[in-house]
Amino acid sequence: MPVRPVEPARAADAVLAAKGATRVSVVVPARDEEDTVGDVVRGVRRAWMEQVPLVDELVVVDSDSTDRTAEVARAAGATVHAARDVLPDLPPLPGKGEALWKSLHVTSGDVLVFLDADLVEWGVHFVTGLLGPLLTDRDVALVKAVYDRPLLGPDGREVEAGGRVTELVARPLLALHHPELAGLVQPLAGEWAVRRAAFETASVPVGYGVEIAALVDVAARYGPDAIAQVDLGRRAHRHHRHDTLGPMAVQVMAAVRSRAGGEPVPERAELVQYAHTGEGHQPRPRLVDLRERPPAVEVPGYGGGVVR
Repeated sequence: MPVRPVEPARAADAVLAAKGATRVSVVVPARDEEDTVGDVVRGVRRAWMEQVPLVDELVVVDSDSTDRTAEVARAAGATVHAARDVLPDLPPLPGKGEALWKSLHVTSGDVLVFLDADLVEWGVHFVTGLLGPLLTDRDVALVKAVYDRPLLGPDGREVEAGGRVTELVARPLLALHHPELAGLVQPLAGEWAVRRAAFETASVPVGYGVEIAALVDVAARYGPDAIAQVDLGRRAHRHHRHDTLGPMAVQVMAAVRSRAGGEPVPERAELVQYAHTGEGHQPRPRLVDLRERPPAVEVPGYGGGVVR
């Protein structure tokens, strides 16, 4: 079966009626997002914890921020965990995937909803939209957001459509290696939701390969029809410099390659980029972390949704 087609977001009252005893955790991974994380936290908390009892816990996992991200998120009403302080016996690793994997160890939800911290145009309906298929259909294991995604420049103006790594890397990779997932509109969308049982049993890339790895793993275990897509309207986030996209692309490629078998993926890869200076084109090498965390269920002491 192919990936389920895009569907509209369900009404909030229908989602709440379907919740029952299911525990819901909203997780916001963040690194140096003091300007936007507070609005994300306040919006979710006000709508789905104070006004409507849909979300049971709202957690920000702070990945070594050097600004006031943790302080702002805490003041806005989130429970904040420093990624490096979760499972302190493990050496900390950098990356978004690390934060999402660590969230399994500090949340208790049966379902986890992931929202990026750098959102500047979004709505609280993102939460109900992502939860809808999971709460109303037991065959759905993972839900991806679909939205209009303008790319905003440093001045906040729209400069082009977003999704450059998606179009140049992720979609071609799926076409070559996982054509059954070609129906995914935005495979790298940062807003997605997943059943704990599906996420805790898979290895997790510590970097930006986390989203595409989750899709491939869920499709392999449950079938591609276990992946649903929901149209959430419009979403905009902070501009990323073009030279930051290379490491993201390497991590996405490594996540797919590691699941294809054959030659193992190295722990790190050196990506050499170039800057044009007065002395010519100068190399700017950087190490890109390609490591993966093991399935959470294999970590000694893992609570399986019970925070200890």
